[in-house]
Amino acid sequence: MNRVNVPVGEYSRVSQGGNIRNILFQEGQFDCARETIRNQYNPQNIYNMTPTEEHYYIADWALSGNKLAEAGECLWYLNPFRPTCSQTFPSNGSGSFHTRITNHCFYRPTPTYSNT
Repeated sequence: MNRVNVPVGEYSRVSQGGNIRNILFQEGQFDCARETIRNQYNPQNIYNMTPTEEHYYIADWALSGNKLAEAGECLWYLNPFRPTCSQTFPSNGSGSFHTRITNHCFYRPTPTYSNT
């Protein structure tokens, strides 16, 4: 939802005023929205998942404007598959490391992001 609601930069243009579908299906952003990754079938795509009541609750919670305080205004997250997080992400320097939650690193936009 942070990407949907950010007022500047790439995600602001992609969401076109708050369209979550545009954000979810933007090319290369969320692996779960892709049927193939590197020309290989992705069995963990959203079309193969069976959401539970808990998943619907979490989605409703987020769509209602709630946020994890730990993630703040972060626009990016990733699992680096190593014990440390890089200080910037993506590689263009538009995000700076904010926090790690379990295996995922979260990144806030820097002033550079506004120009993306």
